[in-house]
Amino acid sequence: MDLSAPLAWLVDEASASLEPDRLLSELGRLLVADGLPLAGGALTLAVPHPILARRTWLWRAETEVVIESLGFAGAASDRAGYDWLASLGPVLEQSGGSGMERAALGWAGTRPFGSDEAEQLGQVARFAAAPLAALAERAALAALLEAYLGRRSAARVRAGALTRGTGETIRAALFYADLRSFTVLSETTEPALVIAALDAWFDRVAGAIHAFGGEVLKFIGDGVLAIFPVSGSPTEACDAALRAVTAARAGMAHLDATRRAEGLPQLSFGVALHLGDILWGNIGAADRLDFTAIGPAVNLVSRLEGLCRPLGRSVLISGAVANATTTPLLPLGDHALRGIAAPCAVFTLPDA
Repeated sequence: MDLSAPLAWLVDEASASLEPDRLLSELGRLLVADGLPLAGGALTLAVPHPILARRTWLWRAETEVVIESLGFAGAASDRAGYDWLASLGPVLEQSGGSGMERAALGWAGTRPFGSDEAEQLGQVARFAAAPLAALAERAALAALLEAYLGRRSAARVRAGALTRGTGETIRAALFYADLRSFTVLSETTEPALVIAALDAWFDRVAGAIHAFGGEVLKFIGDGVLAIFPVSGSPTEACDAALRAVTAARAGMAHLDATRRAEGLPQLSFGVALHLGDILWGNIGAADRLDFTAIGPAVNLVSRLEGLCRPLGRSVLISGAVANATTTPLLPLGDHALRGIAAPCAVFTLPDA
């Protein structure tokens, strides 16, 4: 069968683990070389994610640049990519474009497409169906894993880290936070309000963690365990964790003001930071795994957070972090931690 270069490429190469931006740009380049008057193209993939509804890649023939546009759940329009295409020229939508399809591909022309050109693009759509289905599957899997595992952990699992006991030792600033008196609140408040309070709390603390490069590893009841991996100097990771603490406290102060105005109790919490080595990988039963972090450093940061109430502080910081950070801290002396052999030097923020 004598196929044109774009169709042959779709059959032979497009499914070979290409990313969406590369597929769109390479296919667009081949179509232009084959004589089609393209001004740009758009590829949209629907994703099952609590915030995102779709991801759209936009390619401009003149510059060969690809940019990505995110479509958020509940947004008024599902046609952002096609609106952009229409700004370049006449649009041919190859698979809908309503946002309901798992994958949609469209092209803008430098002039209206002739009947032969439209038929040629129709052939492209049919040959592109299999590669686009593979892309949609990968995008859906990536979105689900990131929603439940976090970006870094999801990337490790997608790369094939699926065996129990496999993992790596990494150095990281650890962030552990926990709400105060939440058991009492949950026993005296209707479930819908309890869930709303938890969601509001997690929004503030996880948002602050992600804003400064950290990753939430686990929600534990009303607690949060997160890491700031050391990729450069330990100082950078520790300073980022401390900035996340400051942002989380500011967010919770704003939330508490809103709750007080609504006649609701404030949500007090404690945060602990520590710097250490963790084993990051698969732990669990043979057929049910958890991709998480374990090790003495995780135990220490959890026990350190438990000292917040006895010491009357909302933020406690280990000596390991204090030795690495450039942030001025207030020493609170050495304290014994349950289950930890050596006393821990404890610090706090001056206003905490």
